Amino acid sequence: MNLSLNNRVANNSSSTLKFTKEEWISNNEHRLSCSKAQRNSADRLIFEVKRIAESAAELIKENKEETDYRLKENLKNIEFSKDELFRIQKNVTLEIDALLVAIRRICNTLNNEFENAHLICKKCLFAREHRLGIDLVHDDVQKELYKENDLIQRMKDLLFRVHEQSLEQVRKLKAILYHMNHDLQGKEYNLKIHQENLNSKESCLDQNVRQGKFNHNTPFTLQEWEMQWREVFLNGTKEINTTYTLRNYIDKSLRRAADDLCKQKQLTDDALRRRIEQTSEAKIKLEHEHSEIICQTKTLGAQIRKLEKTIAEKEDSMALVFTHLNNCSQKNGPVSLYDVYDGSLVSEAVDQRKIVTELQRKLCEAQTCMRSMFKIQIQLEEDINIKNNTLKIDEVDCMTIRQIVE
Repeated sequence: MNLSLNNRVANNSSSTLKFTKEEWISNNEHRLSCSKAQRNSADRLIFEVKRIAESAAELIKENKEETDYRLKENLKNIEFSKDELFRIQKNVTLEIDALLVAIRRICNTLNNEFENAHLICKKCLFAREHRLGIDLVHDDVQKELYKENDLIQRMKDLLFRVHEQSLEQVRKLKAILYHMNHDLQGKEYNLKIHQENLNSKESCLDQNVRQGKFNHNTPFTLQEWEMQWREVFLNGTKEINTTYTLRNYIDKSLRRAADDLCKQKQLTDDALRRRIEQTSEAKIKLEHEHSEIICQTKTLGAQIRKLEKTIAEKEDSMALVFTHLNNCSQKNGPVSLYDVYDGSLVSEAVDQRKIVTELQRKLCEAQTCMRSMFKIQIQLEEDINIKNNTLKIDEVDCMTIRQIVE
């Protein structure tokens, strides 16, 4: 009926058309029914929209609270990991500085103390090679100098190996420090982003974000991220402990090297002092004996001169006796008999010859003894010169330079 009524209105729009009362009532009821239905539909839509909006607002609120909570937790985790890394980074930096100081100590010990000690030891060995004669002996001083030389060489080799190990440890620490700095930069950047997200407002968004456009690029998962920073953290802690142990070893090595060198130097110096005392004592004895030999030589020389004079006198006396015998042998006639006087002359001649022969034998012995004493005197003088040379080497050349470094 409504359709018919509409058609009629449309077809006779220009003419005056009278509707029936039923049509009028029916049209009003239809309009009211349509309006009421539309209002009911609108009410349902408004309720649904309100419900959805409230539900969405609640969900958004819950999601935002959850996201903010997660964000704050993430910030705490990043802050914690950053603080831990920063603490380890600080310790790594301190260990690098401390290890560099230890390396300088090793270098100073190698280049100064041990190098000087080694040079002095070699000078002493070289100087003692210029000892002369019997004093060129492998004595206690020589043994201690060889021990000192071997000790210094061993300590230098040990400290050189520790020096190389320390340089390698510095390289490892710097590598760890580089990774820590890189990781800390990443964490600082992440903290900045998360802080911006935490402080961002809905009114401060660009058009792309409003249209739901974003770049999602996360190369690491949370587990991988935690594993990465924990690995850096553990490596840093491990290298710090290794460096601490190495520095303690360096301190002990330096102290032990210094103590061993000091003890060995003391042993060498004591042996050198004893040897100087022994050489001085031997030199004094030789000089005393040399003085005695000179005195004895003088006495023996005087005795030889006396013997020579006595022999000359006895030879003159013996010649007189033989002259008397020759004179007696020229007697002729009845007086040419062998009387008591002749016998006495013969006896005297025999005795004179025995005495001269004995004196000549003693003179020969004295002259032989004199030559031996001259030879002994020369040998003593040579030994004294050898001892003087040895004392100069040990007391002046060696002991002086060893006392200077003390």
